[in-house]
Amino acid sequence: MPSAVRLIRSASLSDVAEYAYAATAPAEARLIFLAGSCPLDADGATVAAGDVAGQAAACVANLRTALEDAGAGIEDVISTRVLVATTSRSDLVAAWQVVRDAFGEHDVPSTLMGVTVLGYPDQLVEVEAVAAVL
Repeated sequence: MPSAVRLIRSASLSDVAEYAYAATAPAEARLIFLAGSCPLDADGATVAAGDVAGQAAACVANLRTALEDAGAGIEDVISTRVLVATTSRSDLVAAWQVVRDAFGEHDVPSTLMGVTVLGYPDQLVEVEAVAAVL
């Protein structure tokens, strides 16, 4: 099934960004607003304590599960927000690399943010997303 999401790249803006600057979905699309995906295992324990990339991978895996349960896939995501509890740019880059690699060619508009703290003990990464399906 083709994706409802259309990624828009702007020739008027820098091509340094590793994602589309905008995305659209038709009016008849069903929007899916996903809670922040956290690096939690099935028992609710935080995984990969101290490992930004490991937590980002766990967040993406949980995001894929939530998408599937909502009748969507990664190709249906229209935007993301990646939160990393850090003041280190290298931690931001490490988390972003994992998320970017997971999305591959479907490089949706994204925001990457360093934050003070996240909700679970030892949590360093959280990934929010919105998806659109027909």
